Formats: sequence, C-alpha cells, structure tokens
Amino acid sequence: MDNVKIGRLIRRLRKERRMTQMQLAERLNVSDKAVSKWERGLGCPELSLLPALSETFSVDLEKLLSGELNENEMPGGNMKKLQFFVCPTCGNLITTTADAGISCCGKKLKAMQPQKAGGGERLAVETVENDYFITSDHPMDRDHYITFVALLTGESVMLRKLYPEWGLEVRIPVFAHGRLLWHCSRHGLFHMDI
Repeated sequence: MDNVKIGRLIRRLRKERRMTQMQLAERLNVSDKAVSKWERGLGCPELSLLPALSETFSVDLEKLLSGELNENEMPGGNMKKLQFFVCPTCGNLITTTADAGISCCGKKLKAMQPQKAGGGERLAVETVENDYFITSDHPMDRDHYITFVALLTGESVMLRKLYPEWGLEVRIPVFAHGRLLWHCSRHGLFHMDI
C-alpha cells in the first residue's frame, strides 16, 4: 500500500464531494487531524474504517487501497461494442458500453467474449411481418438454456431475456441489420450477423 497515493485519492474524493476534513472525520468518528495525516501520506486509515470510506465515496474498496481510479475514455457510441456480464450464481445480466469493474453475488465478473456461431450453434432467423422471428432447437432446461437474445446495431440494442423451460421463440422488431448475440448458460456468448 502506498500511503501517499491513498492519501491523494482520499483528498481528491473528499473535495469532489465538497466535504471538509472535519465533515469526513465526523462521518468516520475520527479526528480531523487523522484525516489530515492520511491526506498528507503520513499514515493510512485503519482497516476497520475502509468499508465506511469506500461507502462514503462510492468507490470500490480495491480501488481505494490502490490509490488510483482509472477513468474510462468516452465510448465511441457504437452499441455493437456493448459488453455483457452474466453472474454465474444468480444469472443477473449486466451490460456496459465501456470497461467497468463489475461484481455480483460477491464475485468479480469478466466481460464475456462472443464467439462466432458455427453451423450447429446458429439461431434460425426469419422475417415475419415487421419482426425478426428467432427460433432454435437449443435445449431450454433448467441447467442448459439460452438466457438472452440481443440485436445490436450501431446506435441501439434490443434485448429479450429468456428463462428455462420456455421455448426459444423470440420476436425482435426489424429496425436495422446488426449483430445478433445470445448467451448459452453452459457454453457462453455467441454472435452472428443478420
């Protein structure tokens, strides 16, 4: 741990929230001298105070301890670069348009890398009225199923969440051509262009 880096980050975060050293000290039940000492890199908060500091500043504890917040550049606006995260415990689906530190159920999640669908993995897509009608004979059992289907275009995303024991029949409005993505609970994220 680098006390100087942590101190600089605490000072920066405190100032961003327009807090005085006294206000932060009162919130943490320490003296303002302790806060001053941390900010000058002459000491570090006790371990018992770190969760409260993390919550006060809405900063991940790991980032607080590293003394660095790596801010993302503004994304280029192409939804085809959308990143998908699925929690292996609860099945929660999370998307981001740029790199992010994502966690769920106490576990850090990594962005899934879509793999190009081969012949047997591809979904059947037909145009019915003004919709893409998407089907598959993929198993839809409790332990093996497609969890979602999404159509990504340059500026939009249309996502349909699926559940086990439902058949895989999805309609997505034909609003543009794009990349079709779907997630298999066993085999990961797949894509194909439509």
